[in-house]
Amino acid sequence: MEQRSRVYPKKTLGQHFLKDKSIARRIADSLTGSGYNTVLEIGPGMGVLTGYLLERGFNDFHVIEIDNESVHYIRENFPELKNIITGDFLSLEIDKYFSDKIAIIGNFPYNISTQIFFKVLKHREKVVEIAGMLQKEVAERICAEPGSKTYGILSVLLQAFYTTEYLFTVSEHVFSPPPKVKSGVIRLVRNDVRKLECDEALFFRVVKACFNQRRKTLRNSVRAAFELKRDDYHEFGLRPEQLSVDQFVKLTRWIDENRIISE
Repeated sequence: MEQRSRVYPKKTLGQHFLKDKSIARRIADSLTGSGYNTVLEIGPGMGVLTGYLLERGFNDFHVIEIDNESVHYIRENFPELKNIITGDFLSLEIDKYFSDKIAIIGNFPYNISTQIFFKVLKHREKVVEIAGMLQKEVAERICAEPGSKTYGILSVLLQAFYTTEYLFTVSEHVFSPPPKVKSGVIRLVRNDVRKLECDEALFFRVVKACFNQRRKTLRNSVRAAFELKRDDYHEFGLRPEQLSVDQFVKLTRWIDENRIISE
């Protein structure tokens, strides 16, 4: 069978194929390889990362690809790759498909990168590491520290359970077609937090409520979202981007003790 020479990028899937092999190798090498035997690559496209990941010799390597043309290309050009999942990562039932800890890697499509990380967050006990490339703005937001203008919901929620690291920036000129923005490569490694010292569902609500009105002080954003018995929390004069994960945990505990729950 004649091998396909290329896959044509599809705008509807947010495909921008990386052409620089040295950058692809750096991304593949960004996985630590510690704490897991299974690796899942999201959206291999024409396999620029796939080849280097195969070279690393992971015991259990999978790819998931929604584009049928890419699936055929991968099958023909990487015959040694046996675990090819055809479908949408956002619909993949991770807990059913994988029985053990996994790492996730990929050149993530810009149009679903945030959704990918929220899904990882839901499966944080299974996904112990994630590395890859995404829009620079989103990559910086995930890794931002308190006090930064880019620090927000995604920063707090992910940093509660992962150690985040911004690795390097990638020019838009090394893609086909080139995107309109630069990209950033990041790595997240699961930390030791198994359970937050507060109601976790409420923690998510509090963080989202605060950043949904990020220009307001915590007093105003919290009062807009919760009915409270008191109004004297000592950090109510701060804005949400000034709070660390630990401070959001403490705020959540205080709200839990002082909110009025309607019958």
